[in-house]
Amino acid sequence: MFSNVKTFFTHSDKKMRDDRWIFSSMLIGALCSLLAAFVLSVEVLHLARNPNATLSCSVNAIVNCATVAKHPINEMFGFPNSFIGLMSEPVVITVAIAGLAGVRFPRLFMFVAQGFYTLGFVFALVLLYFSLFVIQALCPWCLLVTLTTTLVWFSITRFNIREDNLYLPKSVAKKAHAWIEKDYDKFAMALIVFAIIATIFLKYGDSLFS
Repeated sequence: MFSNVKTFFTHSDKKMRDDRWIFSSMLIGALCSLLAAFVLSVEVLHLARNPNATLSCSVNAIVNCATVAKHPINEMFGFPNSFIGLMSEPVVITVAIAGLAGVRFPRLFMFVAQGFYTLGFVFALVLLYFSLFVIQALCPWCLLVTLTTTLVWFSITRFNIREDNLYLPKSVAKKAHAWIEKDYDKFAMALIVFAIIATIFLKYGDSLFS
């Protein structure tokens, strides 16, 4: 079994190998985001029925999902933000599974998907900012969504740059290709994840565990 998995991810064809890593990352990230969105939706509905309820992810004053859920930013569009994940992540999962099966979607479809997921990525970062510096409380499930959204965004962006799905000017496309050929995108993703985690620990320190 493990040898089959190893063979799957170490295919001799570089493009095929890259595709499998990209779509596997998208699938894992989207599944984690969907799980987080489902748990958050259940918790939010529970909180709506009982505003004084203690949620499963409310550990202390800092790590407290209830504090985050009660802030107006949690319903930016008039309904819980987690509902967006319930609607969008199944689409990403479908694209990832289809990609692993060798299906190739039209260029315009992937361009539109890139646009929507970029909005989702920015939205996740905005929510993280509010959580850290405005609400000053953290929701573990929300943080998971932010991290997995980062993973999926970099994965789909890498694929779309490589396949010229973004309608970029030739000069920009050439630089973007060079960027991913040198795996600078992976370094950038790791840097963002590190920055998020470092910011959390630098801001809250021991308060996270007290």
